[in-house]
Amino acid sequence: MAKKNDWKNREGVVYSTNSDFNYQYQQEENENDVPAKQQNLKVMLDKSMRAGKQVTLVAGFTGKTGEIEELGKLLKTKCGVGGSVKDREILIQGDHRDKIVQLLLKEGYKAKRVG
Repeated sequence: MAKKNDWKNREGVVYSTNSDFNYQYQQEENENDVPAKQQNLKVMLDKSMRAGKQVTLVAGFTGKTGEIEELGKLLKTKCGVGGSVKDREILIQGDHRDKIVQLLLKEGYKAKRVG
């Protein structure tokens, strides 16, 4: 639960004249806890809106945010390059599709190269 004075997370409620009013914060959405074997990951090369630079994009991850962060860190470490995790997609700098597919299969994910 958020702090009592954390008014920034109150969606649309600014003030109440009711002395017994207690704001109910929305519960965080329960993220799907899908096992690695059931996830269909797509590994593709992307150049759009990146000034011609190539990135390897891993899409289709359905799991907890912490798990995708860990997987992104593992892939960046194993490939020896930089990258990031944005919008539930993992971006790895450069063309590392074959290596990433092998790493994902080794980790137990269902992955295939697209494009």
